[in-house]
Amino acid sequence: MAIVVASYNPIWGTKVALSPIDIAMAWNAVAQFSRRFPRTFRLSGTAVRNLAYLVLLIGGNEVIGTNNRYVVAPIRAKARIPSLDVIRGLSILGILAVNADGFAAPTVASLKPLIWPFGNQGWTAISYWVMDAFFHEKFLTLFSMLFGMSLFLVGGERSDKQKGRILWRRLGVLFLFAMLHGFGIWWGDILSLYATTGVLMVFCRSWRPRTLMIVGIGLYALVGFRHLPPAALPFVQPAAKIHAMARMVPSEAAIADSRGKAAADIAEAKSSWAGAYRVNTLEYVHILSRSSWSLPSTLGLMMIGLSLFKSGFIAGRSSTRRYAVVILLGTVALVMVAWLAWRKDVAEVPVLGGDSIEFFFTPVVSLAYASALILLLRAGATSLLSPLAAAGRMAFTNYLTQSLIMTSIFYGGRGGLMGEINRPGLWAIVVAVWVLQLIWSPIWLSRFEMGPFEWAWRCLTYGRLVPFLKRG
Repeated sequence: MAIVVASYNPIWGTKVALSPIDIAMAWNAVAQFSRRFPRTFRLSGTAVRNLAYLVLLIGGNEVIGTNNRYVVAPIRAKARIPSLDVIRGLSILGILAVNADGFAAPTVASLKPLIWPFGNQGWTAISYWVMDAFFHEKFLTLFSMLFGMSLFLVGGERSDKQKGRILWRRLGVLFLFAMLHGFGIWWGDILSLYATTGVLMVFCRSWRPRTLMIVGIGLYALVGFRHLPPAALPFVQPAAKIHAMARMVPSEAAIADSRGKAAADIAEAKSSWAGAYRVNTLEYVHILSRSSWSLPSTLGLMMIGLSLFKSGFIAGRSSTRRYAVVILLGTVALVMVAWLAWRKDVAEVPVLGGDSIEFFFTPVVSLAYASALILLLRAGATSLLSPLAAAGRMAFTNYLTQSLIMTSIFYGGRGGLMGEINRPGLWAIVVAVWVLQLIWSPIWLSRFEMGPFEWAWRCLTYGRLVPFLKRG
């Protein structure tokens, strides 16, 4: 491992090899710090030596001392956990497959096959089914779990007040980004939900894995049961079930009314830049007004994710047998979800309570995806998955650039193609963006420490410029 001194130009950085004298100076500095604050820090000679080496060698939270002020700096690349980056990369790409619907059509038609401008037959229906069965909610669920872990990685235990203050600033800056993204780029923003849910998760990050898992599953299940139609319960009379199933399919009048509203929104959104953002603003305000409904399940997923991280599962420290079992269970769940989605999306004969079943099975499918990636890493596929890992390291930038690219294609004042591209064509655009981000992410990270939006987020969080250009 190359050793680099902690003092460098804050933006461009310079590489300086450490000599034994440098190490001795660090050792002496730590010893002086211990003697200066004897009541707080009583360190033995061995502890002083180890801490000095830690200051010099640590690749994660780099400690920089200036005028007796010690600051925690961002996580460096050498301290990253490969499985987290790869899973995050797959998640951010998978999320685009679902979000694409919301770029190509307004909310009244997005993720609603019966309202879609091109109808719902043939390849249009199959294209939607592929997204619904294999992508919808699966990668957002994974990303929510990963966000819960990130709160602990950044904020540490609740007893660490310094890291805790950084975590609060990080969430505050994220909320500002969310407002800029939601109002200024695209209404389907998820960052505001993560920022507000993260405020609650901050107080739970020191819980034991078992407690996090129990409470997280409880919150998630509570939401699932709350949305379960009463008629889906086994003791309900058949007549009530038939009535409930009839209500699941909207009337022709309701469909026509929604299509009319969708057509009006499309016409305004593609007419001009101003028209696009009039529609966008109204839709984002609507999303924000309903975000509290998603908070309990999102909090539950964050808790489950942090529990799995603390127990070593997501970090790749569980047994191969455990990952294989999760993949098997996830495959069974995915088959069930795909069948339910086919009944709903293609056959247009939905199963009563099917949405709730999908809701409960989705985390199992998501963890099966993650387990497959972890086993691939264990099998030596690190090089094969490196573009995915790079996309994960730049997840924030890639998420925002997805919105910039897609609104440039579909919003008025730019491409203005909203309502003009059917779902098979939409898949082609999604795959093109995937390829672009898998190519550009490794190239960017070969020259820079992090993505541009990650850099801005960290600078605003830490209140100073952090290294951007790679040293060496």
